[in-house]
Amino acid sequence: MKDLTNYFNKKDIIFKSIEKIEPKAIGSRKKVEIYCATGIDKNYYAIILHNSKSRFIRKTAEELMELLEKLSSYKEHNFKKKILLIGSPLCSKAKKLLMDNKWSVDIDFM
Repeated sequence: MKDLTNYFNKKDIIFKSIEKIEPKAIGSRKKVEIYCATGIDKNYYAIILHNSKSRFIRKTAEELMELLEKLSSYKEHNFKKKILLIGSPLCSKAKKLLMDNKWSVDIDFM
């Protein structure tokens, strides 16, 4: 979590609180790290860390958006900012799908 906070501090985003959510809690078997954070600007952030050796494809992006819907119902609010941090290559179709749904995508986080 220290790497995560340092990463966002470099981008001038400071959080009041960060909470790690286990994927099992929202009924997922995905190997991702999920964080819910509240910024000092009173925005709610959904931060998902995805690290795999294979390419991040459109199917994975669709599964990720379903995961966000489950997270929204679990936490009982919608998120203003949705951030995906990945450490694998990104398919252009997946990136377009995420950008159309107002996701912020940062590659090579890990």
